[in-house]
Amino acid sequence: MSGVENKLARKNAYFEKLIKLIDEYPKIFIVGCDNVGSAQMAKIRHALRGKAVVLMGKNSMIRKAIRGHIENNKKLESLLPLVRGNIGFVFAKEELSEVKKLITALRVAAPAKSGTIAPCDVTVPAGPTGMEPTQTSFLQALNIQSKITRGQVEIIADVALIKAGNKVGASEANLLAKLDIKPFSYGLVIKTVYDDGAIYNASVLDMTDSDIIAKFQNGVKNVAALSLAIHYPTVASVPHSVINGYKRVLSIGLGTEYTFPKLEEVKKILANPGANTSSKPVETKADNKAPPKVTKKEPEPEPEEDADMGLGLFD
Repeated sequence: MSGVENKLARKNAYFEKLIKLIDEYPKIFIVGCDNVGSAQMAKIRHALRGKAVVLMGKNSMIRKAIRGHIENNKKLESLLPLVRGNIGFVFAKEELSEVKKLITALRVAAPAKSGTIAPCDVTVPAGPTGMEPTQTSFLQALNIQSKITRGQVEIIADVALIKAGNKVGASEANLLAKLDIKPFSYGLVIKTVYDDGAIYNASVLDMTDSDIIAKFQNGVKNVAALSLAIHYPTVASVPHSVINGYKRVLSIGLGTEYTFPKLEEVKKILANPGANTSSKPVETKADNKAPPKVTKKEPEPEPEEDADMGLGLFD
């Protein structure tokens, strides 16, 4: 078999595998795989075995395979715009939240390399560094205050070295390497979730039932407020409209001679506000008990004074 035929056979095998996975697994994580090496990818595949299937490939081949299968599954059309950048697919049948936990946990600590973009803030802690006193000039070039303690360089205060989103410089990378600090961690990053045609952010999987109920309640409140403002009745606003109408009827009845049974009760209460309050004190269990007897203590007799003021020796 020639090289061209071998390459074509590999492409066809990839297309068949991708289409088979799409048909078999209705849920797909679209993941970013920047800075993920082959050894780490092998560990990820092993950890997800039996729960999910990881498939990487060239974006052009993925798009071609999806476009060729859209006529059989129209929902796949929403997947095409997501195939861009250094991405891959994680196919899952299990509960997505559980698979997400596995994916996010499979990260490897990595050193800061010069020229890379920092995914998080990097702070160098204060304390001894293990560096020789001759390295103080290196720290001074980075505006890091230090001192010599027991024959080694000690950083005086915590130093915010790199901010997230900034490019790592050569000096920062060398310093972190000297301190043996690996500030970054890399792994598969979940970008989007495809769930049988529905596309949503992976943060949705972290929502609890209470979060969903709270959002639904806020939505109902907004609908009710908008409906009341534009005088358009909806299921959410009708209870408020009925209560507001009842309050207006009560106001009109109190200002006129018009009345009805419920209004009569309101008028009686307003005419004699103290009628419904009982003047008799409420008895409690403590009231039924007899008050404790207080025994009056008899004053102790004062000692008699000696008339002779202790001069009885002369009697």
